Amino acid sequence: MEQDVYLQIRSTVKKILDIDLSGYKDEQMKRRLDSWIIRMGDANWDEYFVRLKTQEKELSRFRDYLTINVTEFFRDFERWNSLKTQVLPSLIDYVKNPKNGKKSLKIWSAGCSIGAEPFTLLMIMEELNPGIAFSIVGTDLDRGALDKARAGGPFRQDEVKNINEKQMARYFRTDFPPYFVKEEHTKKIEFKEKNLITDPYDSDFDLIVCRNVIIYFTTEVKALLNNKFQKALRSGGILFLGGTEIIPRPNEFGLKNMGISFYQKTDEIKK
Repeated sequence: MEQDVYLQIRSTVKKILDIDLSGYKDEQMKRRLDSWIIRMGDANWDEYFVRLKTQEKELSRFRDYLTINVTEFFRDFERWNSLKTQVLPSLIDYVKNPKNGKKSLKIWSAGCSIGAEPFTLLMIMEELNPGIAFSIVGTDLDRGALDKARAGGPFRQDEVKNINEKQMARYFRTDFPPYFVKEEHTKKIEFKEKNLITDPYDSDFDLIVCRNVIIYFTTEVKALLNNKFQKALRSGGILFLGGTEIIPRPNEFGLKNMGISFYQKTDEIKK
């Protein structure tokens, strides 16, 4: 795809969908757009955009496609085990200490897609049986994905491959495949639409999980998100990223590395 064509597509997408593609890596997004227009069978983007203006369902499908969703329960199992055995126990102890003035553990799954990540967090928290209140919010820009998350599915076999028999019996309906989380558990998580780049963040989170999301963004947007995540964490709170999403100089964002994928808020920013 030629750059001038891409810039025109980017401008049109911003106007009709209010999605700013400038924050994504150009070459990666170009390949994604090329794949879509071939799949749709339109001769060019001008024809496709004419179709979008008259077909609301097609507009929704295109919007969902632009927000990249690759997910599964307990994706990168070793990192989730580290969260369960090392990170969360310390966060729970912090909340339990009355001197810290916390009434509950506050968790945010940013870029939650169809819900596998926040449901994974719910399973871990209930297995730990923390003895304190906790809340989990899942956010995403993809409205279609959020609808699936609120409905508890459907999830494919490959998306639940890391779920053990005990978890399957407790959290999933018996009429599978496809797989659905039981309604009693979907109600325990709040799902909301949020644009990580432009929307404001809540604050005082003990844990923010944003895995395999920022890898798609430019260096500038990654820095923006690191700053926003740091401000959204309480002092000592933890940011949990994907295995390949490394922050080269975390101290410049008021963070310190706590092992692969984990960063802790330090309140001290060193430039």
